Amino acid sequence: MNILITNDDGINSAGLIALVQTISEIANVTVVAPDRERSATAHAITMHKPLRVEEIEIPGCDALGYKVNGTPSDCVKLALEALLNNAPDLVLSGINRGANLGTDVIYSGTVSAAFEAALLGVPGIALSVTSRENVEFNHAADFAKKLCQQVSRKIFPKDTLLNVNIPNIKPERIAGIAITHLGTIRYKDSFERRTDPRGKVYYWLAGEAIEDTNDKGSDVWAIKNNFISITPILIDLTKYDIIDTIRDWNLKL
Repeated sequence: MNILITNDDGINSAGLIALVQTISEIANVTVVAPDRERSATAHAITMHKPLRVEEIEIPGCDALGYKVNGTPSDCVKLALEALLNNAPDLVLSGINRGANLGTDVIYSGTVSAAFEAALLGVPGIALSVTSRENVEFNHAADFAKKLCQQVSRKIFPKDTLLNVNIPNIKPERIAGIAITHLGTIRYKDSFERRTDPRGKVYYWLAGEAIEDTNDKGSDVWAIKNNFISITPILIDLTKYDIIDTIRDWNLKL
């Protein structure tokens, strides 16, 4: 099995290294990842400057690694269309430090990398641990290995990616695996107005997440109840059930 691994926390992140070391036990792994943190870059791609690639060693394994001065989506696109001689069997993105739940997937570089893989016809899986402090990546990497082994024996749905969120708790406390839908996360955003040493005003985004943990069957609910959440996400964003409603508006030129 040939697997491409990327992320949005950067090629030197602990989550990526743990994932590469573990997945290398069952597959031929190539790493193409950003040269620095690119969190919350969503599905951005680089069009107005060159992408530069540098080969890099990944600690603790023989995986081939490349760091790129681009976004997670750049990395997947570049790997599949320029760097690799053959398409991989699977693209893994992660392991992200922090959850990617609900509407946050819209902003996530981690999820967007898996989305780009799906766009290019390769199964993509985004992997996140739902904590930013004292993160235990090895347990998540072990689950990712088991998941890859199981998924490789299945027919992966076309134009679909899997968004996987793993609670940052001991394995014996995991309640199971829940196949979920995207939940709801809203933010009470605030912009702090500051002044730099040259007297120029700038703004710093802050805010508080407001999660709906009562939506049973959602990814947010699953994590709250100690389940590993696996959400299938479709490339086609069309809301088909209101097409006729919009047609009935009789919009005119």
